Amino acid sequence: MLKDRIRRGKNCGAVWRFTRAAAFIVVAAIGISASGEDKPPDTGSDLLWEKVESRIDEIAMRFDGVMGIAIADLTDGRRALLRNAEHVFPTASSIKIAILLELYCQDEQARAGAKGKATLDDLYTFDPKDLVEDSRVMGGLTAGVTRVTNRDLAQFMVAVSDNTAANILIDRVGRDNVNAMLRGLGLAKTMLRRKMMDVAAAHRGDENVATPREMVELLEAIYKGKILKTESTKDLIKQLSTPKPSYIPRGLPDSVQVANKPGELDGVRTDSAIVFAANRPFAISVMTAYAGDERAAERAISEIAREAYHYFEMRGKTSEYGRILPESSK
Repeated sequence: MLKDRIRRGKNCGAVWRFTRAAAFIVVAAIGISASGEDKPPDTGSDLLWEKVESRIDEIAMRFDGVMGIAIADLTDGRRALLRNAEHVFPTASSIKIAILLELYCQDEQARAGAKGKATLDDLYTFDPKDLVEDSRVMGGLTAGVTRVTNRDLAQFMVAVSDNTAANILIDRVGRDNVNAMLRGLGLAKTMLRRKMMDVAAAHRGDENVATPREMVELLEAIYKGKILKTESTKDLIKQLSTPKPSYIPRGLPDSVQVANKPGELDGVRTDSAIVFAANRPFAISVMTAYAGDERAAERAISEIAREAYHYFEMRGKTSEYGRILPESSK
């Protein structure tokens, strides 16, 4: 179970510092029943989790490349899976989660009276000099005429991964502020080092990077409301839940809400998400590199997400002994 310690920071209001040594521990709990009798120590649910771990390991072993996986139970923290989860990977567009979060943080600070902070309602007038590749929305705007808000830019960045929108927001919230927010959360390996499509910076080694474990910790902090106020948290999760072409939702039922941001570069595929399995939401990050077959990397991420979803969906409707329970009447 992830333990947290809250402190006040100048970049993002209340920020979450993790007690890292205790993170992602699988707890074997033996409780005491209401009648005072000992519960049986082996409920069978551990066996179900072991099967999931085995299947995910098989998928990872088949993958021709490097893969890191982190999965965390957001309900009680009793289940977590880590595979190469401390390894640093390129984030590709998944780093846009951090940019989005800093925008929401600054919007809250501005509403509280802070000066010089970006807000969701700030206006931007389209300038074609800002255009970079893979800007499917921004490239169609009318120069000097079309005006959009930072909220609109964030939507473009999330829904179609528009890189021009992302770069404008980096300028507006500040790259150093994004990284300071991440440091304030105790995420030492997740870094925004360059703008989107800056190949020269990538050649210098200034890649945007993270670990699967830190991406899951970031999503958990968002989900549990440790960074933003309640309404801002809901709005950010809703924006991240915009349907988009991505790998984690690909094999899941259409009805399942998935708040995620995928990323792709040559040889790299990533996706990080909060998956709202009924009664048992979970956070997942799968990051790949050195992929000789990028389609195979995408399929592997989808397969791992599907295996995790099947476990949490089942656990959300069963007792700890594996009985599927009828829905309670309210």
